[in-house]
Amino acid sequence: MSTLTTNQDLDLVALRQAFGVFPTGVVALAAEVDGVPVGLAASSFTSVSLDPPLVSVSVAHTSKTWPDLRRADRFGVTVLADHHGAVCRQLSGPVADRFTGIDLTIGEDGAVTLDEGLVRFTCSLYREVEAGDHVIVLLQVHAVEHGAEDHAGHPLVFHRSGFGRLERSA
Repeated sequence: MSTLTTNQDLDLVALRQAFGVFPTGVVALAAEVDGVPVGLAASSFTSVSLDPPLVSVSVAHTSKTWPDLRRADRFGVTVLADHHGAVCRQLSGPVADRFTGIDLTIGEDGAVTLDEGLVRFTCSLYREVEAGDHVIVLLQVHAVEHGAEDHAGHPLVFHRSGFGRLERSA
């Protein structure tokens, strides 16, 4: 029988690998800031509450994007499809190139969503909660729009530091 280690003995590389065992969906979080689309990819998206309608993402304190993005009144959250692996990498790359060649919609309220997303949410900042080396960003949902053919396609899944596809059983 193996023993669990205490926090003092925790190997951060092993912890990162352990976290990677749990697959997560991937979203684009974006808004128009000073007339320019600003955004990032997040694999920490989750539903939080129906009343009030809340979702969350976690953003590293080292993010250079979040300080600008958080100034927006409205945010678009797009659930990425399994064919968006390259788009996700692009949204995690150099800031100037993040939206190059990506079809997107900028709402009147400044929320930016990707046209080919499975689901698109329009949100506002509800609260930020400090959590270690990240901030948990709680977003209040104001609108939701399903992608073409109402839930068609599969979500992009981040698992063990790579992208995969969710297979549904019959």
